Amino acid sequence: MPSVENSTEGIVNHTLDSFIDSPLFIAGEVKLRIHHNLLSGTETKLENVTRVYAHQQALAQCRKWLDSHCPQVERIAVSSNGKAAKLAAEEPGVAAIASDMAAELYDLDFLAKNVEDSPDNTTRFLIIGSEVVPASGEDKTSIMVSVKDKPGALYHVLEPFQRHGVNMNRLESRPSNSSTWAYVFYIDFDGHFDDENVQAVIKDISPDAVDIKHLGSYPVGVL
Repeated sequence: MPSVENSTEGIVNHTLDSFIDSPLFIAGEVKLRIHHNLLSGTETKLENVTRVYAHQQALAQCRKWLDSHCPQVERIAVSSNGKAAKLAAEEPGVAAIASDMAAELYDLDFLAKNVEDSPDNTTRFLIIGSEVVPASGEDKTSIMVSVKDKPGALYHVLEPFQRHGVNMNRLESRPSNSSTWAYVFYIDFDGHFDDENVQAVIKDISPDAVDIKHLGSYPVGVL
């Protein structure tokens, strides 16, 4: 499941960008509390750590803790926290930010537990599928909208949501891969794509949009 949003660090841009050319749909979402640990090999103590490896999101979520407890330690972003744990197991003087499972898998010691800056640190993950999910009664919809380059274009995209009583809960802009300085907007809102008021919004947006892509309608995730 790709992560799309964190309560501390916000949106994961790479995940959003992957939908531009993808034929897949969002089939669900999962919200999980995320706890991070500082791990190392058995011969490494906290005062001897010279580098900390972690995914860039994990480094950001633990920034204040690292500033306070490891201010002089080099921080290196890697592809995943699992990769970071593997490096910590192989290299002396190295620590990793990773999970309890990674500690068990790579036989690492805990230098510190729960080093995330926010105790309510939560990440939203997406479930991806090849088909649109039918309405459940409590749904969220995600769309991607490319707008025409003209004054008021974004206003004309947003205004129908208010007029038709559809609650928007996220708006993000990302550079388009079609041309320089062109943007696409990712919009999350309450309701299923097939709902009458949602269809009314889509109809009213269409004249001012270059393209509207339905990314998925799916049950609202519960923490």
